[in-house]
Amino acid sequence: MAGEQGGSEDGQGAARAVARRSAVRSLVRLWPYVRPVSARLFGSAGVAVTASCLALLIPLVLKWMVDGPVAHRDPSGVWLGGGLVLLLGLLEAGLFGVRRWLIARPMAGLEARMRADLYRHLQRLPVAFHDRWGSGQLLSRGTNDLQILRMFLSFPMVFLVVNSSTVLVGFAILLVQRWSLGLMLLVPVVPLVLLCSYFESRYALASRRAQDQTGDLTTLVEESVLGIRIIKAFGRHRSQAEAFRRESHALRGTELRKARLLADLWALITAVPDVALGVALVVGAVQVADDRLSAGTLVAFLSTALALRWPVESLGWLLSMSNEAATAADRYFEVMDTGLPSETAPEPERPDADRPDADRTVRGQDGIRFSGVRFRYPDAPDGTADLLTGIDLHIPTGETLALVGATGSGKTSLTALIPRLYEATAGRITLDGADTARLTREQLRGMVSIAFEEPTLFSASVRDNVLMGAPGASDADLRWALETAQCGFVDALPHGVDTQVGEQGLSLSGGQRQRLALARAVVGRPRFLVLDDPLSALDVHTEALVEGALREVLATTTALVVAHRPSTVLLADRVALLSGGRITAVGTHHQLLADCPEYHHLMSGDTDERSAA
Repeated sequence: MAGEQGGSEDGQGAARAVARRSAVRSLVRLWPYVRPVSARLFGSAGVAVTASCLALLIPLVLKWMVDGPVAHRDPSGVWLGGGLVLLLGLLEAGLFGVRRWLIARPMAGLEARMRADLYRHLQRLPVAFHDRWGSGQLLSRGTNDLQILRMFLSFPMVFLVVNSSTVLVGFAILLVQRWSLGLMLLVPVVPLVLLCSYFESRYALASRRAQDQTGDLTTLVEESVLGIRIIKAFGRHRSQAEAFRRESHALRGTELRKARLLADLWALITAVPDVALGVALVVGAVQVADDRLSAGTLVAFLSTALALRWPVESLGWLLSMSNEAATAADRYFEVMDTGLPSETAPEPERPDADRPDADRTVRGQDGIRFSGVRFRYPDAPDGTADLLTGIDLHIPTGETLALVGATGSGKTSLTALIPRLYEATAGRITLDGADTARLTREQLRGMVSIAFEEPTLFSASVRDNVLMGAPGASDADLRWALETAQCGFVDALPHGVDTQVGEQGLSLSGGQRQRLALARAVVGRPRFLVLDDPLSALDVHTEALVEGALREVLATTTALVVAHRPSTVLLADRVALLSGGRITAVGTHHQLLADCPEYHHLMSGDTDERSAA
């Protein structure tokens, strides 16, 4: 839930900034994505403007019909006028169809490109970012927000241009027909502009809040689905349902507030022009009665005014869509603006005598070396002490070192520094003499393989999950890795290595998932291997079989193994004890049992627990 809270807090901070941001400035940031399809986008707007202007010609035809054929009782003229009106209507409908054809495919492609860029960016962001953000918040940005942007670019943005052009052309026609009546309809423009400005700021805040709440609700649903076994096992379905109800109720309240704001604006936008139109109708009728205005002119004037009713009334809806799109753009670029860590960090200044040989490559024979390594999590509160306060440790090439320490001592954090899942706060880590901070992540992660205590599998086949550790590995390598990790159960699956394991691999047992994760770690025969208590979910007999096969792998690599049990410790050549943020003792298992009381306590406690079991 920490990630969810972090995502919510980030969203709340962004919501407070909504009042200070410009919707136009937010939407302009979309231009790099819009540029490749700008010709069709502008073309569709031009076609739509032409269609709307054709509709404004219909009142002029009506004026000609009333003052001409109707007044002179000429049936042929009436038929001609009716035909012209029908032709203009058909042309308008056809042009709007062309507009939709022009814009549909490019906008779908634009949405796909933005989603691909977001996904690619998320894959490159550091683990610390994903620790802070709830998955539902990211999911809502990649689905709901991008859909809002596509819909805005396809329709509201185009019709902001179309309706604005239609209103300008329409009022020009009204003023030409009867300027005094036209001015009556222009009177409400100033109050409407002020109302829309007031509405925009309030609606933007509500829109941002609703989209953030949608992300929170998505996170809750995702966690409930993934954790359904825990929920059922502990009978927590009622508390989860209550949490869902609270989140849904909060979102419902925000959506209702948006609806109220929109309803108030629509009421005013509809009522004020209608009052002005009513006044103009009365004045126009009096002028017709006094023979100061022709009946055809009044009909044309009223028809034009009614044709402008939708462009004016839609202003509120288009503004609301614009604000939602601006909020969606802000949320999208919040993630895209998150800086990527540099591929290589600048080397700190050090005396020439201490500089690594410039010609040394990653093919050296120095193993893994930690020198004065310190670490604290990036989102740790100010004033929090470092978790690792100065690690000095050397694992020679070809050696396996077991890392032991009490729960919470920082063992997993230390192993995560080797492949740079997190960046060390200070100090340096070298692999065969090469500073990991000077290697690109591609180079580094091609050298290091890791298996976590909590195995993660993907909704793919066994083959795909294992070969994720070495995409170019052969079938022989795959079979060897499965045998090393004692994954004989794979042959009993319906389709063998091509069996889909399902989301999170939940169709398999915990021990089976852990063995597949171990196979994934060793399939590429890595030069450096990091294992974070990889056998914790195995029974005693399976553990013994895996350990026997794993010894052959460890004999050909340099490995750091996080261990909690003596059986795992015995895989290693030496053992290092992590305590108080430092390595306090290094030696063989038997040496530390005899000479280090803390180590003896950790191992004997584990042994006692196993004996009791």
